[in-house]
Amino acid sequence: MSGALPDLPPLREVIARHGLSANKALGQNFLLDGQLLDRIARVPGDLSGQTVYEVGPGPGGLTRALLGAGAKVVAVERDDRCMAALAELNQASGGRLRVIAADAMKIDERAEAGDGAHIASNLPYNVGTALFVRWMTLDAWPPWWRSLTLMFQREVAERIVAKPGTAAYGRLAVLAQWRARPVIAMNVHRSAFVPPPKVMSAIVHVVPGEQPEGISIGIIEALTAAAFGQRRKMLRQSLKGVKGAVETLAIVGIDPERRAETLSVDEFVALGRALT
Repeated sequence: MSGALPDLPPLREVIARHGLSANKALGQNFLLDGQLLDRIARVPGDLSGQTVYEVGPGPGGLTRALLGAGAKVVAVERDDRCMAALAELNQASGGRLRVIAADAMKIDERAEAGDGAHIASNLPYNVGTALFVRWMTLDAWPPWWRSLTLMFQREVAERIVAKPGTAAYGRLAVLAQWRARPVIAMNVHRSAFVPPPKVMSAIVHVVPGEQPEGISIGIIEALTAAAFGQRRKMLRQSLKGVKGAVETLAIVGIDPERRAETLSVDEFVALGRALT
């Protein structure tokens, strides 16, 4: 099943007709390549009849691709200039697009999209990491969302999937990997955007995994904030602010003279479990 849309005018024409231009203050960069957008929409798998939550649809490039893949889309957009173009897209889709005029940082996504929704978005650069951390640090796990398919700056994407001992490895990697499976699904050249950003981008795909038993997200957050907040220091110094952490290092077989970037995700989990 597909959600084949009627012939639509090119996105460039829609943007020109509605007088749209990317707003730097909102972190906007428009993606106009239809074939590339269709590839992104295929990353989560079969979207026929599925609900997709999208942040910052702008003129509706990715939204078109998601609707074309058969999805129902709940989109949150704070730029009023885009509403007329999105209303046209909703009409063309037979009402499968619902647009919420709001700040994505301030709404209850679960209430709007419902349990089991996929999240797919060319995330605005200025809020992308904050939204990702919010989706990865939910107390309830498995989470309400089924998968994440998100556009990031390439540097941020590399931090999400980084391995211990690499320069990119840090708090974001541990938060993303301790109970989920993130991968870089594809790279996106800067020239694909209007206007072209200064950096390369990448699509990160995340599927929830099992949460390790006997440990909460709260302790993982506390440990990673302390350890990577002073990453140049040895753990016996950086973890002083987490009650009992320094004393527990030896119990779980971690040398207190190591630094945070050398600890595997499993070692952070072991330390957190011992502290819980």
